Amino acid sequence: QVQVTESGGELVQPGGSLRLSCEASGDIFTVNAMGWYRRTREKEREFVAQISKIGRNYGDFVKGRFTMSVDNDMTTGYLQMNDLEPEDTAVYYCHVNSADHKLDSRNYWGQGTEVTVSS
Repeated sequence: QVQVTESGGELVQPGGSLRLSCEASGDIFTVNAMGWYRRTREKEREFVAQISKIGRNYGDFVKGRFTMSVDNDMTTGYLQMNDLEPEDTAVYYCHVNSADHKLDSRNYWGQGTEVTVSS
């Protein structure tokens, strides 16, 4: 089993910045990808960002405002969010695809961390 834990969500004013963290632990042989998704009032699930062994990509709405980074083994990741807008208000979820020591790959999700952008 793998546990995924997000942190860092809070209330922030429009134009402000926030950094979210994601930690994966448990039976991990290798992390294939780590990513962020969010649930807004309008969308059940919206892709935010992902880093995998083959590259990095972002959702169209990001427009250079967010930057995702990970540590060397991708068990810890960060989402730096700048120039936040009220439309960024959402619950942000971390997603991890990892393989255990039997090389069985699965998807895991955290419980989410809430970001509220409001004055």
